[in-house]
Amino acid sequence: MSQKIYTKTGDKGTTSLIGGTKVLKSDLRIEAYGTVDELNSYIGLCRDLITDEPGKKNLREIQDRLFTIGSSLACDPEKEPKMKIPDLKEEDIHFLEKEIDRMDETLPEMKHFILPGGHPTISHIHITRCVCRRAERCCVRLQIETNEEYLPVLKYLNRLSDYLFILARYISNLLNAEEIPWKPRI
Repeated sequence: MSQKIYTKTGDKGTTSLIGGTKVLKSDLRIEAYGTVDELNSYIGLCRDLITDEPGKKNLREIQDRLFTIGSSLACDPEKEPKMKIPDLKEEDIHFLEKEIDRMDETLPEMKHFILPGGHPTISHIHITRCVCRRAERCCVRLQIETNEEYLPVLKYLNRLSDYLFILARYISNLLNAEEIPWKPRI
């Protein structure tokens, strides 16, 4: 018989960090890794929607890094986890920068702000970018409130939101979808 998915241990609004420490489900740490999990789910949706094979491969790699980030955020910082948690590396950030530059080389110069939209796939990528920014804000608050260092995570999420913006433009270009310029009322 397989293990049941429900444990009933969180029925009163608490959960356990890696290391066993019980915290409220409203704890900022839970909010941070929950938002990273939401981001990972949206990345999966975008991977399912795009047809660009290099983009699909990159998004799969990004999902793996987001699991690394989520695992790191889910650890009790005062306890050593019994299992080995993978680390985020500077090369993960360089990977995003390299891919941003590769896609950006093929795009027309941006002369105006762009409104999200133009095609459902592009809209989903922009929503994912917004979730990424929210995850970044959660991690900034966590760093401030706990005095813990999350610089690699913050750098990665910041670069990932840039990657997603360029990915939206890149996919728009591949789909021959028109970018929607923002023309402010004057």
